[in-house]
Amino acid sequence: MAPRRPAVDARAKALRPLVRRRSVRRAEGRFVIESAKTLSVALDAGLHIERVVVESGRAGPADERVVDRASELGIEIVDVADGALESLVSAQHPQPVAAIAVTPSFDLSESLRGASLVLVAVEVSDPGNLGTIIRSAEAAGADAVIVAGDAVDPWSPKVVRSSAGGAFLVPVVETDIGDALDAVAGAGVLRLAADAHDGVDHDLADLTRPVAFVLGNEAHGLPEAAASRVDEWIRIPNAGRNESLNVAMVASILGFEAARQRRIAGIVS
Repeated sequence: MAPRRPAVDARAKALRPLVRRRSVRRAEGRFVIESAKTLSVALDAGLHIERVVVESGRAGPADERVVDRASELGIEIVDVADGALESLVSAQHPQPVAAIAVTPSFDLSESLRGASLVLVAVEVSDPGNLGTIIRSAEAAGADAVIVAGDAVDPWSPKVVRSSAGGAFLVPVVETDIGDALDAVAGAGVLRLAADAHDGVDHDLADLTRPVAFVLGNEAHGLPEAAASRVDEWIRIPNAGRNESLNVAMVASILGFEAARQRRIAGIVS
């Protein structure tokens, strides 16, 4: 006979639909955080955490410190039996702490006001790639990440996990392609996209200017609605036989090259 799953508190069951369905996340304006480490980043960022669910029997000292901190802030703590989170979250072997948070909301125009470095992810469909793009953007000092068109949900558990909390530290805005790139241009930010063959080498291009790196879908690249709005094309020299790089790698290379140039120019420390 298969072992019976532990009974789950109704308050903890609220995790399941938020994990599984984008429509629920959008309707409720909530998303799920799936580890104590990511929860700690969220608390540092001042994110509105509504509830923490913990398997106390599996929680280690680091987990307990984060849960205690949440409790001291007045956040509701729900203790569940060991193994209960396995049926509620997306990870196959879940960590003992999960939380429900209010989804941050940012205005597109406001996020671009005074921006000098922006990443625009156009129809990026892989959660790991989008999470890494957000994580790299935050680390490179980007002012905003715009998720444009028919892309993966930036607040899905896999994206949040891949961003390592970066999604809490840089504004993430969802909109359609035309609005995104027109707003970028309206803010006086140059729209740059990488091409495998054409354009100036990325390390020779002037990336100290206000720039937005426009990144395309993993398989199909940039749709015409985005490509037609690109101001300049740059290329990342590739000595290998594989002509293209992973989109998240492109984001990291370009973001950190912009950061490097700006440090040398004394624009950032």
